Amino acid sequence: MTRQKTVRISDIVIPKYLPVFNDRKHRHVILTSGRAGTKSSYAAVRSIYQLVNDPCASVVALRKRHNKLRKTLYKEMLRGINRLGVPKERFKIGLSPMEITYKKHETTLYFAGSDGVDDTKGIIDENKPIRLVVLDELTEFFDDGEGEEELANIEATFVRGNSGGFQMIYLYNPPKNPNAPINQWCKKMERRPDCIHIHTDYRDVPEDWLGPDLIETARAMEAADPKMHRWIWLGEAVGVDDLIYYMYGPKNRGRPREGQRYPLIGIGVDYGQQNATSYQPFGLNLDEKKLEGLDEYYHSGRDSGKQKSPSEYAKDFAALTDRLHKRYGCNAFYVYIDPSAAGLAEEIRRLSRGCGYGVTVKKAENDVAVGIQRTQKLFSYGVLQVSPKQEKLDWELGLYGYDKNSIEKGKEVPLKVNDHGCDALRYAVMGLWDKVKYFLPPAERE
Repeated sequence: MTRQKTVRISDIVIPKYLPVFNDRKHRHVILTSGRAGTKSSYAAVRSIYQLVNDPCASVVALRKRHNKLRKTLYKEMLRGINRLGVPKERFKIGLSPMEITYKKHETTLYFAGSDGVDDTKGIIDENKPIRLVVLDELTEFFDDGEGEEELANIEATFVRGNSGGFQMIYLYNPPKNPNAPINQWCKKMERRPDCIHIHTDYRDVPEDWLGPDLIETARAMEAADPKMHRWIWLGEAVGVDDLIYYMYGPKNRGRPREGQRYPLIGIGVDYGQQNATSYQPFGLNLDEKKLEGLDEYYHSGRDSGKQKSPSEYAKDFAALTDRLHKRYGCNAFYVYIDPSAAGLAEEIRRLSRGCGYGVTVKKAENDVAVGIQRTQKLFSYGVLQVSPKQEKLDWELGLYGYDKNSIEKGKEVPLKVNDHGCDALRYAVMGLWDKVKYFLPPAERE
C-alpha cells in the first residue's frame, strides 16, 4: 500500500481559515469570497479530513442542481484527497452513486442535488451520522429554490442522530446587490452566536499558490474597471448601477481597419412586430483578439408607421449579409435569433439557400443575467467594439438600465425600453462566447 505523506494543514489552508478548521462550537460556517479566495479548496480539505479522522461520522456535499456536481464539488473533493496526501487507494471512489468512502472507517462523503426534498432525505446514514454538510454555490438555493426555508429543512434533515459537533459550511460569491436575499440572510446569520462568517479574496492567498497569470488578470481588471474588480475579485456587494453598461465608453468605439477580413461574423437578431427589429453583426478578429461591430439594421413598425412581415424582414437580412460578405470577404455567418421569432428564422433559412456563402441560423440563448455579465466583461477589457454605423445600439447602451424597484427588492430586472439593439448584442455575445472568451485573460473565461 502507498505510504501516506505527512502534510501540515497550515501548508494547504490559507491563514485566514486556520482558526476555524478545528472549530466545532460554531454550527454554521459561512465562507464568502471573490474569485480565487480558496473557499472551495478549504471545504474539500475539511471534508476529506473529516472522513479520515472521525471514524463515526460521514459528510454530505450539496448543490442545488444535481447535474452540476461532477464538474465542481466532486472534482474539488478529489483534489482535497491529493492535497492531504492520502493515497487514493484508501478510498472507494464511485460515480454511480456519486460517493467517496474511506475504507478504514467506512465513512462516506455523499454528493447530492437539492432539486426536491426527497433528494436529501434519501441519503441519511443510519450507521455513520452526517456530521458535516457542505453547500456549494449557495446563491442557487436562493435564486432557484426556497432560500432560507430550504436551508433550514436541510439542517433539520441531517442534524438528527448527532450528539455534538454537527456543522454546516456554506460557500458562495456574494451578489453585487446588497439587497439580494442571500446577502440579507448572511447579515441575519452573523447575529447568531452559533455562526461565524469569514470573507477572503485572492490577496489572502500566497502568491505562489495562485501563479503570476491569475494575479496579472486581477490587476488588469482593477485597472480596466475598478468597480467590477471589487465585485468579481474582492467579492464585495458593490451595489447595482442603474445603467447596466456603465463601463461602455470611448475604448469600446471604433471602426474595423481598412481591408479587414473575418473568418466568421455573428449576427444577433431581436425581433418585434409592433416593437423594433434589430440586427447587430460582429466580426471575429482573431489577430486583434476583438469582437468588432460592423453594421446595423433597425426598423420600428410603431415609429415608422409601417409594419413588416417576416418575409420582408428576411429580405432586409439577406441584403445585410450580402453587403457584409462583399465588404469583409466573410463566407460564414452565424445568426442568433430571438427565441420568439420562429417564423423569421425559417424565412431567413429559406432565403439563404444558394446565396453563395454559409448562413447558420440558431435559436439565441436567452439567459439575461449571464448574457449581461459576459457583455460587461467584454466591454471592461476592451474586447468588444461598437462601430459608428451602429448608431441605435450606441444610443441604447447609454440608456439601458435596471428597474430601480427590482434592485430594491434584491433582483436586477432590466427595463424593457431602449433594449432592442442591446438584446441583439447580448444574443451575439452568448452565441459566440465559446470563441470570444479566449480573447479574455485565462481567469476570466468562466
